[in-house]
Amino acid sequence: MSESRPGADAVKRRVVLTGFGVISSIGIGAADFTRSLREGRSGVSPISVFDVEGFAHVNGCEVRGFAPEQWITSTPVQELGRASRFAVAAARMAVQDAGLDPAWLGDRRGLVSVGTTDGESFELDQLVATEVAEGPERMDRQTVRRVPAARLSTAIAQELQLTDVEALTIATACSAGNYSIGYGFDAVSSGEVEYALCGGADAMCRKTFTGFYRLGTIAPECCQPFDVNRKGILTGEGAGVLVLESLESALARGARIYAEVLGYGLNCDAYHQVAPNGDSVAACMELALNNAGVKPEEVDLISAHGTGTKANDITESRAIRQVFAAATPRTISLKSMLGHTMGAASALGAIACGLAITHGFIPPTINHTVTDPECEIDCVPNQAVDADLRVVQNNGLAFGGNNAIVILGKYEGDEEAEQAKGAEGAEAGSGAPAGSRSAS
Repeated sequence: MSESRPGADAVKRRVVLTGFGVISSIGIGAADFTRSLREGRSGVSPISVFDVEGFAHVNGCEVRGFAPEQWITSTPVQELGRASRFAVAAARMAVQDAGLDPAWLGDRRGLVSVGTTDGESFELDQLVATEVAEGPERMDRQTVRRVPAARLSTAIAQELQLTDVEALTIATACSAGNYSIGYGFDAVSSGEVEYALCGGADAMCRKTFTGFYRLGTIAPECCQPFDVNRKGILTGEGAGVLVLESLESALARGARIYAEVLGYGLNCDAYHQVAPNGDSVAACMELALNNAGVKPEEVDLISAHGTGTKANDITESRAIRQVFAAATPRTISLKSMLGHTMGAASALGAIACGLAITHGFIPPTINHTVTDPECEIDCVPNQAVDADLRVVQNNGLAFGGNNAIVILGKYEGDEEAEQAKGAEGAEAGSGAPAGSRSAS
């Protein structure tokens, strides 16, 4: 799509995605994540990161096989909480995937924005356990220092030695990853920054698991979004970080482009602490489509929030039908594979959308038996399908009515962009060329 697309009159620069960092229960890194999405791999396993004694249901989507030292080389790992380790490793991974030299980034104005639900609640769980058992004076000092949620973003800047950046942590819960991407989109498109590292991260913790368990929303075995037999969510964890840069910059350094960020929409209805509001969700979709200059019939796929609870699935699918009507595209839920990764959910969803566009396929909604008749969508049950995707919508919905929708598009070169490539080539050419590598 060109810069003259409707709704883009205020956008100064087109923004593209050139690097992905993934830490998840179904894969670490973009290549492994892509394979898992194609195969419909499940990340479910018995929870081991905290004590589950006394709970009838003990499954979750835990990250396994993650070696933080492989990616975190400048910061002592013991100084970082579990969620920050995910975030920092994913950021390093995304920068490498984009073919960028951190020294090149260090010379330029940038942004680091990370969304989260729980921050470092995994560390807080440990501190509370110590306080209850032994008293506050026995709390571990190093664990206390790992607690501030700001570390999720500032530790990325520290690890990559980025000295000219704004680093912020966005705490809009389960839609925070999309909030982060929208913030980065505005900063890059306006020219305020030359690049943005955006995403979300969360670690599984006993506090959140217990909260959902007491609400009666933890599934006993697996997550089945949009299914008549669904029984709730599974908590998950991980991180997704995306590199956003201007199209001119990406072309100048020969970068691989996964997708273009076309626009986004945000709203907060404050309707209810936990119940979604269908009209508000529909309004947020319309905001995103208008911002992107995209008509509903142009959307080829929706990556839904799709938690696997009756309240979410029915409300979200009805909101989708309200906006798209007969043009409703295939609508999938990655949480069937990943579980609910909280603040990382929509960031990992955006990465999955970019990979789906790049590799030409639609990931499935797994664990599916029969679609709930109240969810009038095609959820692509159990098996991935090949598809030429040009526009994809990524939904993020959160408690308190914090909704965030991001629209991505397939990048197809045009004459205007090629001319811009020549204009910026001398300045940006010092970044390592990513175009020499195949897409992960």
